[in-house]
Amino acid sequence: MASYARLVRFVPKSGGAPLIGEPVDSAVDVGLASFEGKPIEVNVFSGSSVINPGEKTGKTATVERLLSPLAQAEVGTIRCIGLNYRSHAEEVNMPVPSVPTVFMKPAQALADPYPAPTVIPRVFVKDDAADYESELVLVIGKDAKDVPEADALDYLAGYTACNDVSSRVQQFATTQWTFSKSFDGACPIGPAFVSKDAVKDFGKLAIKGIHNGNVVQESTMDDLIFSVPKIISFLSQGSTLPAGTIIITGTPAGVGWGKNPKSLLRDGDDFRVSITGGIGTLINKIVEEK
Repeated sequence: MASYARLVRFVPKSGGAPLIGEPVDSAVDVGLASFEGKPIEVNVFSGSSVINPGEKTGKTATVERLLSPLAQAEVGTIRCIGLNYRSHAEEVNMPVPSVPTVFMKPAQALADPYPAPTVIPRVFVKDDAADYESELVLVIGKDAKDVPEADALDYLAGYTACNDVSSRVQQFATTQWTFSKSFDGACPIGPAFVSKDAVKDFGKLAIKGIHNGNVVQESTMDDLIFSVPKIISFLSQGSTLPAGTIIITGTPAGVGWGKNPKSLLRDGDDFRVSITGGIGTLINKIVEEK
């Protein structure tokens, strides 16, 4: 069992290197608190990563700025599962896949939650096709290769949230999705990392996507086509998933490109991914590169 329920990585008000710790208030949504400028007190741990957090030091610190739960150097290539909610398959009129659809994002796509901006590159701004995808993130806790599905949860450390930001014109211009989803900052994650041990009923975890205050995506994890053990096992066959690897698990129905009229991300927009179970609200402020 983990010695914590959830962790955050953050820059402390006192300055210095980023710290790892557990919020003192077990009920606070750290994403919303950060956005509203409310103080977030954290019990500091001795480690420097949510994968190896160490132990409580007995010290507390106040958050100056939330960071992504894992750093770019930890995550390597970001593994991504497409078309993994039954509701999403229905809305795009695609058959339910029999094997997971896989694509990748580079580590450079990883980004922090608010106040870090989500920047749509100028090369994509002209397409007016930037879209959101609310997603649950799996974090691998130890190296995994050729893992049987029955043992897959032994390699899972926990969960966080993600917005798989995409340029739809570029996505559908090719048969491969990576280019359209790999620009710098296209994978903000956070705000909190929750231990798998703290999630007692995975199927009831609820996810929402909120665009400028309007709920546009809403589901629970029991709508996933491929289970967490299936995803980890599948991706590990013949290919090592190093500790720290993050896997984004697909998005529910309600993406902006599929709406009539389309509801896309534009300069000044506010998009939020909210997941229950202590993960909290990932807030992205959209900026179009000039």
